[in-house]
Amino acid sequence: MGKPRSLRGKVIVITGGAQGIGAKTAAALVSHGAKVAIGDLDQVRAEKTAGELGGDTIALALDVTDTRGFTAFLDEVETRLGPIDVLINNAGIMPLAPLDEEDDASTRRQLEINLHAVIHGTREAIKRMRPRRTGHIVNVASMAGKAGFPGAATYCATKHAVVGLSEAVHLELRGTGVYVSCVMPAIVRTELAAGLGEAKMLKSVLPEDVAEAIVGALRKPRFDVYVPQALDAMGRITRLLPRKTGEWITRSLGGDQLLASAAHSTARAGYEARAAGSAPAVDTE
Repeated sequence: MGKPRSLRGKVIVITGGAQGIGAKTAAALVSHGAKVAIGDLDQVRAEKTAGELGGDTIALALDVTDTRGFTAFLDEVETRLGPIDVLINNAGIMPLAPLDEEDDASTRRQLEINLHAVIHGTREAIKRMRPRRTGHIVNVASMAGKAGFPGAATYCATKHAVVGLSEAVHLELRGTGVYVSCVMPAIVRTELAAGLGEAKMLKSVLPEDVAEAIVGALRKPRFDVYVPQALDAMGRITRLLPRKTGEWITRSLGGDQLLASAAHSTARAGYEARAAGSAPAVDTE
């Protein structure tokens, strides 16, 4: 495409937008003149974030695991702000544990928040955008959607699934005027990364970096959004190598211990407790 698209006046929804990547993305979008709707389980924090951003920003309670509630949330956004131009499926959790130590409740929470909610949000967005032949769906995955990391097997599974979902929907929507972008960041320095160290050769990024990349993909649509961009080249090279060689490189860079070493970190206690209570619609079934 040529000239970058304007985001002024666009109605943009961000799930899990009260803090972290979601909040920084909301701020970046507001600065571009967008009308942003933040959906988050923590309505108090969401309202605080929206109030600080000003403009036409609104905050609504959202449990993404409640599919009917998610649909009603999108309906309310459209009633208050107008037809949705962009949906950013950002809500996600990353509890860490070796798979044999992970309880089934944690597994179900990750599947419901990280995957099922993204599928539902994507489907709802298509239903609203395709008839108007315009729109953009942004699914926030992870570099864990392209590789496996010990200590986060289920998380990796959900993010691989988000990448696959996004790729398939991208092809389904070809020529409809509705774009899909899949965001694959490295470790992002938010609460989710509490207790994690740094990997050799690949530094962590800030939520502002991810926000900037998302804004860039909305202004000039593209599918693959790596943060940092070097992740793309690194992944391509690793996939061309024999498996044993690729795994040796990963171990040499400390990638095999990046998440596993933090699985029992006391620095993660607060985050792990919050993540464990982040899917009430799942836990009350």
